[in-house]
Amino acid sequence: MVPENRAHPDGRTIKIGVARAKAQSPDPGREPLVYLTGGPGGTGIGTAQALVQQEFGINRDRDVIFVDQRGTLHADPLLSCPEIDHFVDESTGMSILAASTAQRDLDAVGACRSRLASAGYDLSAYNTTENAADIADLRTALKIDNWHVYGVSYGSDVALQLVRDHPDGIRSVVLDSLVPPQTNLMTQLWPSAAEGYRALFDACAVQPGCAAAYPNLARDFTTTVQRLTKPPLSVDLPAGDGQQARRVVIDGYTLANLVVAASLSRGSYAALPQTISAIAKGDGTAAAKAVLAGIPQTGLTGYGLTYGVFCREGAAFTDPAALLAGARQALPDLPTEVLSLQPQGPRFMDECGVWNVGRADAAVHRPASSDVPVLLMAGTFDAVTPPSQAEEAAKTLPHGKVVRFPGIGHDVFIASDCGRQIVADFLSRPDGYDTRCADAMQPPTFVS
Repeated sequence: MVPENRAHPDGRTIKIGVARAKAQSPDPGREPLVYLTGGPGGTGIGTAQALVQQEFGINRDRDVIFVDQRGTLHADPLLSCPEIDHFVDESTGMSILAASTAQRDLDAVGACRSRLASAGYDLSAYNTTENAADIADLRTALKIDNWHVYGVSYGSDVALQLVRDHPDGIRSVVLDSLVPPQTNLMTQLWPSAAEGYRALFDACAVQPGCAAAYPNLARDFTTTVQRLTKPPLSVDLPAGDGQQARRVVIDGYTLANLVVAASLSRGSYAALPQTISAIAKGDGTAAAKAVLAGIPQTGLTGYGLTYGVFCREGAAFTDPAALLAGARQALPDLPTEVLSLQPQGPRFMDECGVWNVGRADAAVHRPASSDVPVLLMAGTFDAVTPPSQAEEAAKTLPHGKVVRFPGIGHDVFIASDCGRQIVADFLSRPDGYDTRCADAMQPPTFVS
């Protein structure tokens, strides 16, 4: 039980969700690890079953505490938005660039916001400052003197703000696919996408089979994004494998975002050049299937935290003109219509105007500085939280080490045996761990 808003200590209290996985080791005396998942708005407890399986074994040597952060699936309240989930599902049959799609998007966000606000929730309180304070209070409530902290994606932002603002009891920190607090994620979405695009295209160019099959992959991608901006491609997928027949509309934004989204999906890279080449030639079947595969399940996302973070800590600090200028600088060959939207959430800036939760204190963007050992892991194909963000975070972490994983996207621990090996070694020997397996890694062999 924690305060919903610590500025009003006599106000509403809420609950965060907590689950503890016991160590697999017969020697359970080691200090526990707290696992902070991403999103923002994802479920940490929902990932626990997979992460404790033998393949991953995150609890091999110590207990692991999984947290569902405020407003998420196993917390109370769960600030979900079925209105938005329904729109996202329907929008696969629309051009994202169309004005009618934009209006339906904002209507869905507004409907959810009105429903949650009318229930009395303080939507401005679902943010990283309160979130990190919850985790600090959790350590005290569990009577844990010292623990290790693991943060993946947005969870790395929470972890770094925990280190910065509540450093007591932290032995070491693992940061996977980084979102440093000093970075305004909103302004980094297209530059990060550009970094991911380059890594993918460069990797294809140095593989003889991929280079021969797709000699102009980067140009094909760019020209197809331009062409699909007007008009888009409609792809009719027949029923099968338990799926109803669907029409998927792919416009220039959808294709640009599809390559970004691929970096969030484990094992999706090998066929990605083939998918780009096929749609460049007019066959959007594989791309349409990938679009449908990315639709989230209804009711699992805690949108209250998603928008609380993106809006208070991102959009509120963002000038739209500067945002577009930065996107054009990073990707000068992509159409303005595409770059006017944002990867992952195309209309975050407009949606935040509807969500209306104010602006965070500027201190939320102070970098974290700490003398504790820190492992910073980055996949070279990550088009959402690329290696440059790990390097940025490491500037104020004198005992931090950035480890790059060639050919890996988002969430290195899930995607890489080597990543899991390094994490285990780091937690056991934070001053002398072995990272050589990452040096030997190669990107996947692309389908050609």
